[in-house]
Amino acid sequence: MMPKALGGQIVMEKTPRYFVTVDTPARVHAMSQDIKLIVVVRDPVTRAISDYTQIISKTPEIPPFERLAFKNHTTGQIDSLWSPLWIGLYAQHMERWLAWFPRAQIHLVSGERLISDPAGELGKVQDFLGLQRIVTDKHFYFNKTKGFPCLKKPEGSSKPHCLGKTKGRTHVSIDPEVVQKLRDFYRPHNQRFYQMAGQDFGWQ
Repeated sequence: MMPKALGGQIVMEKTPRYFVTVDTPARVHAMSQDIKLIVVVRDPVTRAISDYTQIISKTPEIPPFERLAFKNHTTGQIDSLWSPLWIGLYAQHMERWLAWFPRAQIHLVSGERLISDPAGELGKVQDFLGLQRIVTDKHFYFNKTKGFPCLKKPEGSSKPHCLGKTKGRTHVSIDPEVVQKLRDFYRPHNQRFYQMAGQDFGWQ
């Protein structure tokens, strides 16, 4: 369903769920073996809490994060199949993609650095895509209210552009002991992902 592109054009499609959906790598490979893939990753604990924050904004009656995160709260057994936690098992998902695509065709973007240095991260994306570095730090300003960088002036508009109201929300408060247990749970998975990625993302 991807539209055809003329010479010199790049067609992009963004669906975050593709990274974690089991049959997607094979389907993408069948469409194009030369496609370039970009994946934005962030600390999986922060990502899970962010995911839960979004969920309760739509379904406020669901149980607390602390209850959903564990199969057995007494033994401390994490429910790794609960979607907000399962998505953060990046090595598991990356392994499937590497079975179909060489590492050189997959570019990993640090979600943390995308906030702290958007121009730097987008510079690497432009290099990966073989584009001239046109987007630079002069295109961004930091919005203190949202806690995210925003575009000063998008193409064809005189107004600044920021991410929508669902981005930059204050995360729900989670029991620090639960956060620590999740960090301990993810640590070996993160280390394995760092090895596959060839870079250390510096997550706690």
